[in-house]
Amino acid sequence: MGLTDGIKKAVDNVGDAFKEAGHKANAGAEQADRDVAGDTMTPGEKLGSVVTEGKENFLAGVDKTKQDVRSNT
Repeated sequence: MGLTDGIKKAVDNVGDAFKEAGHKANAGAEQADRDVAGDTMTPGEKLGSVVTEGKENFLAGVDKTKQDVRSNT
């Protein structure tokens, strides 16, 4: 692997790490919203929040996996 490839991997890893952190923060915010709102949320709102949290956790996992794959190649 050349210097250019190494720099590209590092830049890509940093970008994915920021995206992962953002997705984790969004997932945490959804959980916090449900904790704060409690029973004032409708079942539909709670379901939407749970789905959004799951989506954000999934996307964080995708970004982490991309970093892991990049590190192992």
